[in-house]
Amino acid sequence: MIKRLLLQETVQTAKEFKAVCITGPRQSGKTTLAKLAFPKKVYISLEDPDIAQFATEDGRAFLKQFPDGAILDEIQRVPSLFNYLQKILDEKNVKGLFVLSGSNNFLMQQSISQSLAGRVGYIELLPFSYGETKRVYPKRLLEEVILTGGYPAVVTGDATVTRWMQNYVKTYLEKDVTFLRNIGNMALFNKFLKLCAGRAGQLLNIQNFAVDVGVDHKTIQAWMHILERSYIIFFVQPYYQNFNKRVIKSAKLYFIDTGLLCHLLQITSKAGLVKSTVWGAIFENFIVAEMLKNRCNKVMDGALFFFRDSAGNEVDIITTKNDHEMAIEIKANKKYKSNQISGLHWWNKLNRSTGGYLIYGGVENSTTIDNMEILSWVNVDAL
Repeated sequence: MIKRLLLQETVQTAKEFKAVCITGPRQSGKTTLAKLAFPKKVYISLEDPDIAQFATEDGRAFLKQFPDGAILDEIQRVPSLFNYLQKILDEKNVKGLFVLSGSNNFLMQQSISQSLAGRVGYIELLPFSYGETKRVYPKRLLEEVILTGGYPAVVTGDATVTRWMQNYVKTYLEKDVTFLRNIGNMALFNKFLKLCAGRAGQLLNIQNFAVDVGVDHKTIQAWMHILERSYIIFFVQPYYQNFNKRVIKSAKLYFIDTGLLCHLLQITSKAGLVKSTVWGAIFENFIVAEMLKNRCNKVMDGALFFFRDSAGNEVDIITTKNDHEMAIEIKANKKYKSNQISGLHWWNKLNRSTGGYLIYGGVENSTTIDNMEILSWVNVDAL
């Protein structure tokens, strides 16, 4: 079994809060994590229509069945339960009584903020990071890692990538999307989803999306919101604080999982991946998504940013480490070349700083004479 880095954090959170909320994408391993962290608690899935109906019709009687608490999975499907939970948690005043999990971050947080604020500790579980899987599968090639992605069923080999991804997209469209919003034309939404894949790693342009899909820009914004809240995509915002020069203000779009990204792009083989015209963008997506997973797994504050000015000068990622800004460049090339760190030199000159990181598609690590760290992709878990 692949050990989740958030296991101990989940147990510790239950010692400090009356309830624990585990959010993350569908099929990312939330149920497994909850059962491992709390093996003595009863597990209840509110996706079961009979259970959901009972919980909806009489929430008080439903929760009374679990005097020692329970794991309530997909609880966002019965939002009325949150009000009953508030009363129970306040009356019993016991740490870690209930464990709440769900695949819709928006509905979970909305319900919790209204009823359970201050009573719940959050755990955000994304698909496996490379750092988690390489302990069990240390010899996988870069292309295999990217094509497979991080969803547990695919990584462990319980399901083939293509078949699993096909069913995942179908399930996502049928369950999560229709549950969140009444979309009249699912074919258009599916087209929109594939267009997102084609623009991974690029600046977000809502108006262009609207023209290409054939809907208005407000619809595109709403659909982007759905994808983000259900953990399909995420955004990296531009960094412009403390600089007077005009910079690009649009966010960059990335996918949480590169296996899903490749599936939507109809890339199914290692050779096809490397030869693809979007290989560089997919590699960048992989590295940025891994950095996001690393921060979630270590429960780190702070966000990821990118920097690009109107003249085209760019640094792929700006983040913080020990309260200091850290610049990171990402290149898919298998061999290091000195011109790959020109963006880092530009950033340091602008920011009056030193150092930086290049993470690339090769296998060797090194340090330049001006203190730049050249890191292989296999060390992405160190970022």
